Formats: sequence, C-alpha cells, structure tokens
Amino acid sequence: MYNKQKYLVFGASGMLGRRVMDALTVTEGENGEAVISLERARGLTSKDCDIADAEAVMQMVREAKPDVIINCAAYTAVDKAEDDVEAAERANHIGPANIAAAAREVGALLIHISTDYVFDGQATEPYTEEMPTSPLGAYGRTKLEGEKAIIGSGCKHVIIRTQWLYDSRGKNFLLTMLRLFGEKEKLGVVADQTGSPTWAVDLAKAVAQVAVSYNGQDGVYQYSNEGECTWYDFALSIAQLAKATTRISPIRTDQYPTRAARPRYSVLSKAKIVETFGVKVPHWRKALSKCFKAIDA
Repeated sequence: MYNKQKYLVFGASGMLGRRVMDALTVTEGENGEAVISLERARGLTSKDCDIADAEAVMQMVREAKPDVIINCAAYTAVDKAEDDVEAAERANHIGPANIAAAAREVGALLIHISTDYVFDGQATEPYTEEMPTSPLGAYGRTKLEGEKAIIGSGCKHVIIRTQWLYDSRGKNFLLTMLRLFGEKEKLGVVADQTGSPTWAVDLAKAVAQVAVSYNGQDGVYQYSNEGECTWYDFALSIAQLAKATTRISPIRTDQYPTRAARPRYSVLSKAKIVETFGVKVPHWRKALSKCFKAIDA
C-alpha cells in the first residue's frame, strides 16, 4: 500500500505517534499475518531530536531523506500551557516551523497534526476548514501559529486538525474514566461541551491514507470520528462498555473550573478530507467499541 516511500515521524513515542508508526510499518502478509517493515519508517522521540532546535531538525531530515514527514509532536497540556507559554510555543510553533523548513529543503511532504482548539467554540454547526479561527488560550494560539508557519514556509503540506483523541494506551479521557470508575462511586462529567471522540488508530489510518494519496493537494484538513456528543455522553458510553457501576452525573463547565477555557462546541467537518483523499470516518461509538475489544485482547 505504501509503495517505496520513506517516512520520518516526529513524536513517535506519543499516543498518536505510536499508532502512526503501526499504520506505516505493519502490513498484511499473504496468509493474513502481520508483516513489520521498519525500514520504510523511522520514528523520532524528543530524546532523539528537539524539534525547537532548527539545526538538529535539519540534520535529522537531511540524513533520513524522507519522502514524507509526519509531525505528531506537540505540547498538549492545555491548562499547563497557560503558565508555560514558552514551552507550548517551542513545541507547537517553533518546532513545526523548523520541520517545515527542513521539509522544503529536501522536497518532502509534511503532514502535521493540529487541533480543534484553534476555534472559539461559538459555532452551532460543524466547523469547516475555512471558518474563522479564534483560539481561547495559549495551546490553541500556539497550534494556530504552527499552522501558519507551515503554510508560510512553502513546503508541501497537509495540516490535519483533530479533537478528543483517545486510545487504549497513553494519557487520555478513556483511560482516566476507567481509572476513576475503579475508585469512585459517584462522578460528575461536563455535559455542556460538544465534540467528537477520535480513536488514535482511526486517525493514524487517515494519516497513512493521506500520505499515499497526496498529489499536490496542500492545505488544511480535518479528521475526527463521525457523530458528536458531550463529555458526559462519552463517559456514559465508556461506563456501559466497561460495565461500570459508578453513578455519573452531568455537570456544567463552571462546576469544573480549569485554567484554560475550552470550546463549548468544536465538532469538525470531515467532508474535505473524505472528498480529497478518500479516508474512512467510522462513527465514534463503533470506534470506541473496537478500542474496547483491543483493551480486552
């Protein structure tokens, strides 16, 4: 499926980065067995390369000579970003700018992961890529600056905004809920923020599809699982699949104050990425069920 393209993945040890590496390196053999081909993709962690170091990034990219660079590295601690703007700036703006400059030099396509936090959450229908951006906090601002730096670099690029990412490993809402179900008899979950839960496996498959289908379609795209819900709805579905007995109650955002403001409504339109690259967009409930099967396995 992936021809003879060479891939370089930044942020390869993160929740999404690991799944992207899986999507790029694990194929199916003649008898249905998993065949791993690590020679086609190289994964880099923050220990391997500080993306805020322009010289280090350029050296890595020159050595690897990739056809496609995928950037999954980011500062995603939304609340901490309010007090550590410099760290968020380095990871979310300066880093992507450095990677874009290197991608342009070697002629590689850069696929970069961005976020729904570039929007203010005031919409009442799914956000399209063309709708005005207006981040509410440092995380969203630095991610938007990263987008602009990539676009302005002149490199070949596909920016993919996503949201509410979870998986069977890493740090995310799903695993937090499963832990809390084992600790608490009652739990309040925010019921006035609406989005689309997105399984990292599905996003990684979409990234791989974009990589092999790209033919000059530079721009900003969006991907999340289909459908929409509140965090409360998401928690109820997790509890049902986990057969948890914890009593879950809906609460308002102001009853669970956080350092950074969250978009109240941030559902993303996927029409553009589906039409352009033919990616599949499973419903979030189906994706969650498959993720649970992976946990059980």
